[in-house]
Amino acid sequence: MFKACVIALAATVSAPALAQNSPSGTQASPSKTTYIQAGALLDRPGQPPRGNTTVIVRDGKVAELRDGFVAPEQGATLIDLRNAFVLPGLVDMHVHLWGIGGDPMRARLEAMTRDRFDDEMTAVANARTTLNAGFTSVRDLGGDPRGIRALRDAINAGTVDGPTITNAGEMISVTGGHGDGSNGLAEDFAEAVHAKEINLCDGPHECRRAVRAQVALGARVIKFAATGGVLSNVSGGLGRAMTPDEMRAIIETAHGLGRKVAAHSHAAEGTKAALEAGVDSIEHGTFLDDETIRLFKTKGAYLVPTEIAPVAALAQARGGALPPATIVKAEAAAAAMAANHRRAYAAGVKVAFGTDTGVSKHGDNATEFALLVRNGLTPTQAIVAATVSAADLLGRDDIGTLAPGKTADIIAVTGSPLQDVTRLEHVDFVMHRGQVVKGAPKSL
Repeated sequence: MFKACVIALAATVSAPALAQNSPSGTQASPSKTTYIQAGALLDRPGQPPRGNTTVIVRDGKVAELRDGFVAPEQGATLIDLRNAFVLPGLVDMHVHLWGIGGDPMRARLEAMTRDRFDDEMTAVANARTTLNAGFTSVRDLGGDPRGIRALRDAINAGTVDGPTITNAGEMISVTGGHGDGSNGLAEDFAEAVHAKEINLCDGPHECRRAVRAQVALGARVIKFAATGGVLSNVSGGLGRAMTPDEMRAIIETAHGLGRKVAAHSHAAEGTKAALEAGVDSIEHGTFLDDETIRLFKTKGAYLVPTEIAPVAALAQARGGALPPATIVKAEAAAAAMAANHRRAYAAGVKVAFGTDTGVSKHGDNATEFALLVRNGLTPTQAIVAATVSAADLLGRDDIGTLAPGKTADIIAVTGSPLQDVTRLEHVDFVMHRGQVVKGAPKSL
């Protein structure tokens, strides 16, 4: 592991090697101007990296990139990453920060003793863990709408540490579908849960209302369940759950309100219908055929693979942490996903990085990279999916690359992830919006 060094030039005192996290877990207060000396800089993923480069950060933005190791101006902070590989902060397009994630047995055991306040505190911890793993932006695709909105705003205000969040609120679903939380519950509990489910809709009119309800609660993106899911007990299994008319109503309403739309989809029939209706991204896309792959390319939609999710779910099911009925679905999804994604990648379908973390453990997001590479992407393509492509799908032009005017979301690792993508599983330095949140000095 490289050792980064920070020098506060105003005090002209050398700091000790950076700790992986500040002792309090809070963000280090930044100087107005920071000079980052990078031994290698992947400023534009997809293009070759630069050699020795100095990144100058002012007021949370990248101000300049200069060749070589430039001496900092008086009063600036110097961060020594001369032995590191530096690149833009990573983006995970499919996470679930709310509540216990990656430990379904614990979640089931504590279901009757936890309430939303407990889940909010866990979400705060999950957000910090995700940021420390090098993911400076995420798209949260399912959690308590008010809670995730509050977490998003607290992070934006600098009150708590975490990645910049684009939130979906609750997933829109038909009654009895993958997003119906009353599935499988005893009568008394099912009735109580169902009475609060404003995310459910049956028919186009109700689906328009459901979109508007999520936007009213602060959703910046809309997610709907086109098919059943591995972790839900629905009669249709992984098959299509919504009608094409319901999907069109959701997508048209969301687009009219300036929101992009993500469709949870496993079965090819559900994916085709969502693509034909104009969805922006397909989450999972487990079962694909030639026609579906053609539609991806024709419509310009993104595939968000989440390849770690069925692997994690299968391990949990076989270990007894999930209901036995889950095993068959998880086995089918894991086997089909790898083969079909290889075909999609080879055909040139657009890919944006996403993990479905919350099924897997928070902080393990970067293990997705090795699966993407195993199934046909190059390390360069996988990194592009988590930077440039993810930024494009989010509709953000301030992240994904490092150039003047961009947000200073910057990470560093030991060695080149272009040679070994698993190096991204061990991020040593994280800067989020110009503030060092990992690798911060213990003292100056």
